[in-house]
Amino acid sequence: MQSSSYSKRHTPMPTPSLRQLAQKLGLSHTTVSEALRGSPRVKAETKAKIVKQANELGYQRNPLAGALMSEMRRSRSGTFRGVLAVLDLDGAEGRPAGPARYHAELTKGAIQRGEELGFKADVFSLEGGGGLSLERLDTILQSRGIRGIFLLPVRETPDLTRLGWTHFSGIYSDYVIERPGLHAVCPDHYRAMLDAMDRLRLLGYKRPGLVLSAPHDARLLHRWEAAYQTFQTHHDGMMRLPPLLMSNPNAQDFTRWFQSVKCDVVMSHNPEVIDWMKAAGAKVPETHGFCCLNVLNSKTPCAGLDLHPRLLGARGVELLIGQMLRNETGAPDVPTTTVLPASWQDGPTVRQIPRGQG
Repeated sequence: MQSSSYSKRHTPMPTPSLRQLAQKLGLSHTTVSEALRGSPRVKAETKAKIVKQANELGYQRNPLAGALMSEMRRSRSGTFRGVLAVLDLDGAEGRPAGPARYHAELTKGAIQRGEELGFKADVFSLEGGGGLSLERLDTILQSRGIRGIFLLPVRETPDLTRLGWTHFSGIYSDYVIERPGLHAVCPDHYRAMLDAMDRLRLLGYKRPGLVLSAPHDARLLHRWEAAYQTFQTHHDGMMRLPPLLMSNPNAQDFTRWFQSVKCDVVMSHNPEVIDWMKAAGAKVPETHGFCCLNVLNSKTPCAGLDLHPRLLGARGVELLIGQMLRNETGAPDVPTTTVLPASWQDGPTVRQIPRGQG
């Protein structure tokens, strides 16, 4: 009997449900639910009273269950659904073919993974001319109940501070965004360069040259360039050659650099470099090799790096939906960057790897 009495006295009280909490407060289930979600539609004093009572009773909100039940009530089929925004700030008009393919793969990955997780993804464009303004976009997203924004890479430094971020979760699919400072997902450019350099070393190249767009290099905080120089510093037999950074890529500047440094393989995002090499007397791959730092940029088969944009889109949407289900909106206190490794893709623009290696 004594043991039974002790057990009764020390059995913890069960965590109350949302409806039980509402009954105790004498308020509607909807009011309590909105207050705990931080909705501005609930008066501040009422919200404070609800939060205080919830804390005292040990109530813990489950964002996943809340979102699931809400969507199930709105859906005739009884399945969990939501809508995400895939946002293209630059728009497709005038976008070069390579970046266009990269953006398309990112978008496909985001849409497909969203569908697998029960979300539909709609693409919104803010391109000049007939595109939306940020203010109009904000109105549309909020009126449609869209709470998640997957932002495609932007040429210039993006500024989305005019959106009402108290309502939105966001993921940027490139390296850095500061206005606002969102979580990001992008290729691991530094590791990708190290892997490419190591593969070229195995192929017997000793004088690798690097050609980059200066704005592109700066936008990624010089990670391609840093890894290039680091690899040459720490690997014997690799000559240290100055990279060529061009604000406006052109054949004349390239030819002067190419003839000066005498590299035996060129790495670049720009497949047009192959034509410039041939015009300068090179034969690819007989005398010189070419490595494309993003194989989607080349319309013809090319050796280089596959940055896996479709997988990046999928991973970005996974992270975005996670934020939404946790009710995390706006800029986080500490933005994080999730990076995915690239893969080497063999192609006819470099030597064949020796048998038994690689």
